[in-house]
Amino acid sequence: MQSVKRSLPPERVVVPVGLAAMELREALDQISEIRLQMARTELFRGYRAVPVAFSGFLAAAAALFQTAWIHEPTHQIGPYLALWMGAAVVSAGAAGAEMWSRYRASTAPRAREVAWLAVEQFLPSLAAGALLTFVLARSAEETLWMLPGLWQILFSLGIFASCRLLPRATFGVAVYYLATGLACLALAQGEFALSPWAMGLPFGVGQWIAAAILYRTLECRA
Repeated sequence: MQSVKRSLPPERVVVPVGLAAMELREALDQISEIRLQMARTELFRGYRAVPVAFSGFLAAAAALFQTAWIHEPTHQIGPYLALWMGAAVVSAGAAGAEMWSRYRASTAPRAREVAWLAVEQFLPSLAAGALLTFVLARSAEETLWMLPGLWQILFSLGIFASCRLLPRATFGVAVYYLATGLACLALAQGEFALSPWAMGLPFGVGQWIAAAILYRTLECRA
């Protein structure tokens, strides 16, 4: 007689629902972390040469306006702050509008992640500059002469924070703004306090250099 071998059904492994949900969350977290690390290694192409160069021209124009209309900036703090904060808002608006248009036109999820990462890295320095200006204007007017140097240092920190997403040469731009900010703190005192060219010259030259770097490294090779 031939023995009949019966195949036994495979055992079923029952996974608790809570354990499965926890493993799914861990997997999703790992995927998000991987995507974030990949975004940090990509080059951000949202900053364009034209808005950056425009901000340099705007800085020079603001310096000329101050030279003509704000003759004693240490005694005309309101108009001085309105001029330079207004120039900063217009510059940021021009750059932000260009970034937003490219963000909406992009269909690649990773490109959008890189755009948000770039904003997150630069925004704290801008927020710190605005808050620092408010506090000094309200509580320590005798220290307002330091604002041009402090603004440039904070701007350099924003560029340093974004360097991983930008062309390598922008590291030099960050060093430039740090150097000009320290130079302003050391030299723009007394009769030179709040000089129009303590803002117009560093930001004008720095933004034109940054625009040239963006054009040569991103736009010419696009």
